[in-house]
Amino acid sequence: MVKHRTPNAQFPVRIGVDPPMKKVYIIHQWEAGADADWRPWLKGKLEKLGYHVFVPEMPDIETPIIEEWVSELSRIVGKPDKNTYFIGHSIGCQAILRFLEKIDSPVCGAVFVAGWFDLENLEDEETVAIARPWVETPIDLDKIKTILPKSTLIISDNDPFGAFETNKNKFRELGSKIVVLHDAGHMTKDDGYVEFPELLSEFKKISA
Repeated sequence: MVKHRTPNAQFPVRIGVDPPMKKVYIIHQWEAGADADWRPWLKGKLEKLGYHVFVPEMPDIETPIIEEWVSELSRIVGKPDKNTYFIGHSIGCQAILRFLEKIDSPVCGAVFVAGWFDLENLEDEETVAIARPWVETPIDLDKIKTILPKSTLIISDNDPFGAFETNKNKFRELGSKIVVLHDAGHMTKDDGYVEFPELLSEFKKISA
C-alpha cells in the first residue's frame, strides 16, 4: 500500500505565482540611437540571463531636450520597482538621473557609461547651446540617492568631452562605484565598443 504524503502546512504549495519581472532600460546617447554601439550586443546578453530588456529610441536625438527625454522615459517605464534597472550612455545617464529625481518608487540599480554632469571640447556654438540646459539645470542627488541604492559609473580617462575629475566626483557624491577604463574614449562603436564585457560584468555585480 502506497502512503500519500500530506504537504507540510508550514510550506504550502503555491501554484501559478510568477517570479517578479526583472526589467532593464538601456538609454542611448546623443546622436546615436537604440541600435548603435554596444546596445544590441548587451540586449542579447541580458535577455539570455532572463531580463526583459527595453532599448527605446529617444526623441530628437540630434537635438535632445530634457523635458522630452524625461517625459518619454516616464511614458515607457511607468512606475518602476525594486526589480527595475537602468543602463545609460552619456546623455542617457542624464535622462535616467532626471527621471529618478521625479519619482518616489525605489529602483534596484543603474550603470552609467560615460556619464557626465559637465562637458568640455564641444564642437561649435550650436552644440554648446543644446548641451547648456543639461549642464546648467541642477540635479537633486540627495533625492536620487533615496531612489537609487546601487550604481556604477564606467568612465574613460581620455573621454574626448573631458571634465574627467568633475564627473567622477559628482558620481561619487551620488554614491556610485567608479570604474575607470584606460584610453576607451566615449565608449562608442568608433572607439571599438560593439561589445562591452566590462559593462556586462559591472551590471551583474549590481544585480547580484
